[in-house]
Amino acid sequence: MDSLTQIVLGAACGEIVLGKKIGNKALLFGAIGGTIPDLDVFIGKLLYNNQIQAMAFHRGFMHSIFFAVFGAFLFGWISYQAYNTGNRKETTTLQNWIWLFFLSIFTHPILDCFTPYGTQLFAPFSNYRVAFNTISVVDPLYTLPFLCCIIILMFYKRNSYRRKWWLKAGIYLSSAYLVFTIANKFYVNAIFKKSFSNANINYQRFTAQPTILNNLLWYAVAESKNKYHFAFYSLLDKNKFSKKIITVEKNHHLLNIDDFNIKTLIWFSNGYFNLYKKEKIGTYKYVDLRYPPLNPDDVKTSVFNFTLYHKNNSWDILPFNGNLPEKEDFKLFLERIQGI
Repeated sequence: MDSLTQIVLGAACGEIVLGKKIGNKALLFGAIGGTIPDLDVFIGKLLYNNQIQAMAFHRGFMHSIFFAVFGAFLFGWISYQAYNTGNRKETTTLQNWIWLFFLSIFTHPILDCFTPYGTQLFAPFSNYRVAFNTISVVDPLYTLPFLCCIIILMFYKRNSYRRKWWLKAGIYLSSAYLVFTIANKFYVNAIFKKSFSNANINYQRFTAQPTILNNLLWYAVAESKNKYHFAFYSLLDKNKFSKKIITVEKNHHLLNIDDFNIKTLIWFSNGYFNLYKKEKIGTYKYVDLRYPPLNPDDVKTSVFNFTLYHKNNSWDILPFNGNLPEKEDFKLFLERIQGI
């Protein structure tokens, strides 16, 4: 999920382990631990000249169970050596610090698994991307109540019962909301299956996920032989199925999809993508169809797309080239959340 959410979750982990011993400093160290896995965004850019490979590196090894264990010992030992000096000597143990960093690092990829982006939880032994598709990468209803609880507990002394109460409140509220999103996922999956069946679409597979910033409006894309079909459904809709389904061509024939970098991009998209020729000769638009268009009625408003071009005998992508949202598109998006 977004960086703020991971900071809040990491801070809560720090409070669980060392809050009673070192107070608000435990929140800080936990927040640092919760941020560490996302440093792979910067490390990937240093390791790879190709932007496709750098992007694929994100949510890879540094988001794995293996890294959580390795990182716990590494960062735990470093923090223990730095903290356990002077008047603070013997106030904490090495085990405390290892446990703090394990929890804060490990919960980061676990939470990410619930988003559509996908997380290589079992790297380096497998590149399988775990994605439960139950919550958006940014969802204020998960983050803000949790954040408020963490802020409030900071004003209580480290041994105060109230501090523990607010910590539990934040964890329980966020966890309850996550369970709610899982229940939503099962419900909307059934809705979309019915919707595609009503439209006589014989699909090979489909995936569904919530749209950005909420868990009310959901999006699904189904794959047939040569086309993709996508639909939206709001929990506030009057009908128990999606009435409008938009179909787009795959256009996979436009490129050699056996190229190494193209195959990496396809793996990244879990095979849900289509292609368009762009005006500039030799460039193509690659649309990751796992993510919905902002305007539910216009496929061209997809915000997650890339411009492919050939460089040094290999395919690469220009810096992120998503369309800037238009006010009208955003207005239609908000209206669609309210149901039809």
